[in-house]
Amino acid sequence: MSTPRSEHPHDGFALAPPPGCPAHAQGADPGIARLFGREAEEDPAALYERLRAQHGPVAPVLLHGDLPAWLVLGHRENLDVMRTPSLFSRDSRRWRMFQEGRVAPDSPLGPTVGWQPICVFADGAEHERLRGAVTDSLDQVDRRGVRRYVVRHTKQLVEAFALSGEADLIPQYAEKLPMLVMTQLLGMPDRYGPHLVSACLDLMKGSATALASNDFLVDTLRELVQQKKTTPGADFATWLTGHSSHLTDDEVVEHLRLVLVAANETTVNLIANTLRMVLTDPRFRANLAGGHMTLPDALEQVLWDAPPLSVVPGRWATGDTVLGGQQIKQGDMLLLGLAAGNADPEIRGDLSVPVHGNRSHLAFSSGPHECPGRDIGRAIAEAGIDTLLAELPGLELRVPEEELSLSTSWVSTRVNTLPVKFPARQVPAMVSAEPHRPVMPHPSESAAAHDAPHESPRRGRARRTWWRSLLGRR
Repeated sequence: MSTPRSEHPHDGFALAPPPGCPAHAQGADPGIARLFGREAEEDPAALYERLRAQHGPVAPVLLHGDLPAWLVLGHRENLDVMRTPSLFSRDSRRWRMFQEGRVAPDSPLGPTVGWQPICVFADGAEHERLRGAVTDSLDQVDRRGVRRYVVRHTKQLVEAFALSGEADLIPQYAEKLPMLVMTQLLGMPDRYGPHLVSACLDLMKGSATALASNDFLVDTLRELVQQKKTTPGADFATWLTGHSSHLTDDEVVEHLRLVLVAANETTVNLIANTLRMVLTDPRFRANLAGGHMTLPDALEQVLWDAPPLSVVPGRWATGDTVLGGQQIKQGDMLLLGLAAGNADPEIRGDLSVPVHGNRSHLAFSSGPHECPGRDIGRAIAEAGIDTLLAELPGLELRVPEEELSLSTSWVSTRVNTLPVKFPARQVPAMVSAEPHRPVMPHPSESAAAHDAPHESPRRGRARRTWWRSLLGRR
C-alpha cells in the first residue's frame, strides 16, 4: 500500500541520477528498459517479467528522449495508484519533466500526456463535473438498442464478403463495426458511419492526412452538437449537450471525440484479440464447438491475457511516497501496466489456468478514472462476435496461426490480420431506411486532402489529437 513519505536521500528519477541509483547512466544498467525499444515491441510480456524479476512490482523505465518514468507491474500496486488520486494525480501539469522544460517541443510524448481540459486529465470537483456528464449520459444508453445496432451492422458487413467465401476479419470487420455502432449511439445518421470509420483509422495510423481527418471529425461533431440543440433526440450527444453540468459547446465536442475515438480503438482491439482466440486457441475452439464454454468466458479470458490497452500513461505523484518498495518523488510519472498487472504471479500463479467468472482484471482500470463505457464496449464485442459466428458457420483460419502478424506498440498489442474462409453463401440485399443525403467526404477519401494538413489554418489542433500517439500503431 502506498504511504506518504516526506523526504528521502535520492533524487527520484532525475535525468542524471547519482551512481548507485537504478536510473544511473540513463539506461546503461540493463534493468532500465526503454518502452519504445525493440524488446518492448517484439515481446512486451517477456519485458514485463524481466523487469518484475529485477525490480519487483514497480520498475524504472525510460520513455522517448530517455525521460524517466515508473512502470507499475503489480496487480495490487496498480489498484493503489488507480484508487488513490490524492497521491497519484491525473493532471499531467504536475510532471516534473514538463515543469523543468525537459520535454522537447516535438516529443511524441506531448500529444500523449499534454494536459487538456477534459475529464481524463482532471481531478477533484472538475473531474466530477466533466465525468459526471459523460457517465450520466452513457447510463441512459439502451443496452438492448446496442445489440440491435450491432446485429444490423454485422450483417451489413458480412454481406460485403459472404459470397466470396473468404475475408480478412480485421480490416473488413473488426476495424469497422465499433465506429458504425458508436455513431448510432451518438445520434448520427447512418451515412456518417463509413466516413468516420475511415477518418478515425487515418488518425490512428498518423498518415499524411491525419490532421485533415481530425478536422473532419471535429467539424462533424460540432455540426452534430448544433443539430442536437435544435432537434434533440434519445442519444448520447443530446444527453451530453443538455446535461445539468452545463458543458460548453467546446467541452461537449471534446468529450464526444474522446468517447468516440477511445471507445472505437479499444473495442476494435477487444474484438480482434477475441476473434483470434476463438479461431486459434484449442481450449476455446473445442469448447465453443461443444457448447461447454460461452463467448462471455472467452471475452473474460482475453481481458485478462490481452487487454485492449497494455499500458496507460499516466499518473503523476502529488508528493514523495513509496510504492512497491520504490521511492517515488513528487512530479514523477507512473504508467499503469494493465497487462503486466493481469499476469502478476501473486494473483495468477499459472497463466494457463482459465479465469472464467473472475472479473478482477485491470483491463478497464479502476477507481475514479475507471473506463465509463466498459459495459458498452464489451456488449459490442460480444454481440458482434456472436452474430458473426452465426452468420458464417464453418468459419476458420485460412493460414497457419504462426503466420498471423501483430501490431505492437508500447500501449497495446493486437492481431492485425485474420484471414478466414467459410462456405460461400448468397445473402439478401439490405436496404437502408435512411434516404441518401450528401455528406462531406472525409480526408482520406479525397486526393486533394493530401495537401490539407499543409493548408489548414487549424494545424495547431494536432496537439490535441492525443489518442493518435496514445493508441496509435507502429
